[in-house]
Amino acid sequence: MPEIPYSSFLEKIDEILKVAKKYGIEMRLMGAAAVKLHCPEFLYIHDRMERKLSDLDFMSLSKYRKAMKTLFKELNYAIDQSLLYLTGGKRYIFYDSVEGIHVDVFFDRLEMCHTVDFGKRLMLDYPTIPLADILLEKMQIVELNEKDIIDTVVLLREHEIGETDKETVNAGYIANLLSGDWGFYYTVVTNLNKVKNRLSKHGALTDVDRLNIEKKINKALEIIENKPKSLKWKLRAKVGTKQKWYKEIGEVRL
Repeated sequence: MPEIPYSSFLEKIDEILKVAKKYGIEMRLMGAAAVKLHCPEFLYIHDRMERKLSDLDFMSLSKYRKAMKTLFKELNYAIDQSLLYLTGGKRYIFYDSVEGIHVDVFFDRLEMCHTVDFGKRLMLDYPTIPLADILLEKMQIVELNEKDIIDTVVLLREHEIGETDKETVNAGYIANLLSGDWGFYYTVVTNLNKVKNRLSKHGALTDVDRLNIEKKINKALEIIENKPKSLKWKLRAKVGTKQKWYKEIGEVRL
């Protein structure tokens, strides 16, 4: 199948969100497409690193589950019935038969190696999920791959680290979330350090880029480490990696 240009994905995103608005459905873009859309200044790094899109991912709420089928039926997408059965409706996959683009729609939470809950955060940004949650969806993957690293690099190059969600990666929110869950904390901190250690390997980055991203990772790590941890976190930390701290997944990455 020929490569689908980014412009086609942009058209699909716009089309889906317009119909969602028509039906009063709240949904936000996730994954690599969200990184591209939210990082216009440093989008060229994505291109230099040959980070291509193969699908689209959205987060919504379970109360829109029924209306979601109506939305994609109007757009002439077919639903994957087998996945619908396997997930009990927690996740839908729709296929566009014309260009071969498939669209993943998650409801309420992202449940992979760790769980990212969107019940109270979905509508903090538009048209994507908040920046902190884009970072978490990448950093919660235990077996981090090159695509995850590239997305994280571009996201951090474009945005500052802080404690607000307004065009900022809200490390305060992340720190608070991780302070009660040692396993999630361990995965995120390990992955942030992996990204930092990989910066020198990427020829698409300048020394200025590397220094900028490294400082931001260090700032995020400092905020995470300085957050007081719960008793549950401290007790689980004593067990460490001798006991599995994450859920196994066998799904396509975001």
